[in-house]
Amino acid sequence: MKKLILFIAFSISFINAVVAATQVEEKLSLDVQTVMQSSVLDPITPHLVFKDPKKANAWLDDMSHRLTKWIPDQFLRKRYLTIIQYEATRAGLDPQLVLSLITVESRFNKYAISSAGARGMMQVMPFWQTQIGNTKQSLFDVPTNLRYGCTILRYYLQREHGDMDKALARYNGSVNQTWYPKLIHQAYDTYWTPTPVLSIEGGKALYTDYTN
Repeated sequence: MKKLILFIAFSISFINAVVAATQVEEKLSLDVQTVMQSSVLDPITPHLVFKDPKKANAWLDDMSHRLTKWIPDQFLRKRYLTIIQYEATRAGLDPQLVLSLITVESRFNKYAISSAGARGMMQVMPFWQTQIGNTKQSLFDVPTNLRYGCTILRYYLQREHGDMDKALARYNGSVNQTWYPKLIHQAYDTYWTPTPVLSIEGGKALYTDYTN
């Protein structure tokens, strides 16, 4: 019963999160705009960023299993996860946190549109295309959307001097409120907390810790 109540509360909160607020357009300094434009237009093909291939595979397999809840197709799961891990790492963000944000924002629906017009997996507002990219880009394209979303969250994190909760609130447009960061942390704890992966090699149980 307790788990059911928590699930219902989380579901209601998720619905509220989608419609309650959104990113607010603001004037960027030329330096900030230039840096963000450079980040958005970088043409490097996404790939998993791990020093150890075993850890990369362990992370990908673990996250793919968890993502089955929203994306049944294994090929798409691993493709999206590769992009998420690359873009998050590239922006200096925790991939698990970005996964949590996407869970709250769109439940991995790349065609999601909020009542305010935010688009795609990370619910990016179209005005960002004018500010740091170009209007020919589609925010429903997964790599493009994730590139924008991670770049924007990184900007907010820098603006808030490393305070992730404040950065998340700004990302959602609920500045000085705490309900949205709490939703992200709840999604993190419920779905995306990293754990060592168990595998069997030569009849022996081995744990691969991809978190370090």
